[in-house]
Amino acid sequence: MRRSLSCLVVWLVVVGVANAMSPLKSGFAERDITPEIGMECPGGYGKAFHRVLHDPCKVRAAVFDDGEKRVAIVCVDALVIHRVLVHAARERIQTRCGIEAGAILIHATHSHSSGPTGMIYPGEYDHASPMVQDLAYRQSSTANLDYVQHVENQIVDCVVDADANREECTYSIGRGHEEQVAFNRRFFMANGITQTHPRPGNPDILGVAGPTDPEVGVIGVWDREGNLEGCIVNFVCHATTSPPGISANYIYFVEKVIRGTFGDDCVLVFLAGASGDVTQVDNMATQVARDPADSSRFVGGSVGAEAVKVLLREPRGDNANLAFQSKLLIIKRRPPSAERVARSHELVSQEPSAVGKTVWTFAKEIVLLDAKLKKEPEVEVEVQAIQIGPAVFLTDPAEFFCQFGLDIKARSHFPFTFPVSLANGCVGYVPTQEAFGKRGGGYETRLTSYSNLEITAGSQMVDAAIELASALSPGEIPKRSPAPPFRSSAWDYGSVSPELD
Repeated sequence: MRRSLSCLVVWLVVVGVANAMSPLKSGFAERDITPEIGMECPGGYGKAFHRVLHDPCKVRAAVFDDGEKRVAIVCVDALVIHRVLVHAARERIQTRCGIEAGAILIHATHSHSSGPTGMIYPGEYDHASPMVQDLAYRQSSTANLDYVQHVENQIVDCVVDADANREECTYSIGRGHEEQVAFNRRFFMANGITQTHPRPGNPDILGVAGPTDPEVGVIGVWDREGNLEGCIVNFVCHATTSPPGISANYIYFVEKVIRGTFGDDCVLVFLAGASGDVTQVDNMATQVARDPADSSRFVGGSVGAEAVKVLLREPRGDNANLAFQSKLLIIKRRPPSAERVARSHELVSQEPSAVGKTVWTFAKEIVLLDAKLKKEPEVEVEVQAIQIGPAVFLTDPAEFFCQFGLDIKARSHFPFTFPVSLANGCVGYVPTQEAFGKRGGGYETRLTSYSNLEITAGSQMVDAAIELASALSPGEIPKRSPAPPFRSSAWDYGSVSPELD
């Protein structure tokens, strides 16, 4: 019996060591999801339509395997990804290749020049009155269900292909710094409140009302021949540069710069951080702003160049422990007052030109929110942690304010912490509680059918993210081998006194 127990212990130790030392495997893939000309261009509260093509929109996926667990990280060139799509794609991926649903992160890059995956789903307001349905389906930005199904199919196929492409690899990890392309768009004003985009030269600006995060987080994955197979880049900036036409937005130029250095086979998985109040617009600029095409190239090229520097600089390792977990929160929506609902009904019964387009638009949003509350007074919010060695990706399904991302980084015990917004669903803007305070305000705090969670929602998500990260143990950071000891004389060519003649 003792001999059997001894053998079992030895076997467990050997297996444990083997698993701990299993070389990391990875696979990457991408798929095209470029919408058709004439489809809706989401990003506003009314309808707009694509008329030209600038560059393709894609799904990009990375799958990692440490010998025991697999995780998938997916980015979609889309404004938003709704929760129903996330559930459907995860279930199909798990059925087809066995990656657990909770190990799959699906992120929308928030490109404002992408296809119609949002804002409102057909059928979402079928429970409401005909007037409300007209406001929702014919007066608002709506998803195209055929296109949404296409996106779902491409997400599934992309992850399955990335999983099939797994090979032994090495990986590198690091951070860069790019502070010239992204700016907080909220400002304290002389009237005592905060304003979004007060515009350059406004004499009433007192100061910026929020931070930025210039960190460029990068994980590079290299095949055994030393070629860059793919990389993950994490950066904080709204994808609102919007070159003319259908586009992945500035992410297209991030990809071009990286591929220009490492080759066209490299797959970029781009993950936007907490950028709910951060855009490329410099409201303190003293010069004329770049046009959208040039702005896209400037932002994407700058971020891509910084990512290249990190990829070239950092050492590589060949094993990394993987882990994943999630927490579901149920968060209440903020209801408008009965008086405001009644007034909004009066306003939307008139022509927008009669009451003003902005007044009419946000009255419409209050009417839609009132109808939504009757069906869904609360919302399911998933916070997810995906670990790759010394790095952890901590998600939220929101246009998360930058301060929340900085708070997560400050409280995390991981050497590399990468917040990922608009992941695994979408609940709209989630501002800080200060934004709702005495000096608060601004576009992001507006109550709409899109953004309406209780004001403590952001803090709840931050706490949940840190709880998940705290339960995980960071892996070692890849390091270069130490230099050999000095064993010979100095370089003969350089060991010489000055020669003056």
